Amino acid sequence: MCRDDITFDKLPEAVAYLIKEVSELKDLVVTKQSQPTEKRVPIEIEEACRLIMKAKPTVYALVRKGLIPCYKRGKKLFFFEDELMEWIARGKKKTVEELKEEVEARVNQGIRRRPSHRNF
Repeated sequence: MCRDDITFDKLPEAVAYLIKEVSELKDLVVTKQSQPTEKRVPIEIEEACRLIMKAKPTVYALVRKGLIPCYKRGKKLFFFEDELMEWIARGKKKTVEELKEEVEARVNQGIRRRPSHRNF
């Protein structure tokens, strides 16, 4: 419905059209708000210890060395679960098969260590 088409005789139709549009907008807003948003909730050290299965002193030592992702607010330490899980995943040790494949790939690429000039 265009603005030019609105006359006094068509006013009830225009109001009905506007009411319909407003209700559709309202429905869109309600559905958008009801969708769960993924929030990162910080956890405290006790929960972090339980999650990564380490003792509290060990976690404090990791924090002091800067090896574990953490946040400090005042005297409190906070962690995010997804960051801790990623930290655990980064610490994966390679299997013997993976190491063999890596060595074979380097040999096939021609990456070899050159002898130092001191030996000659």
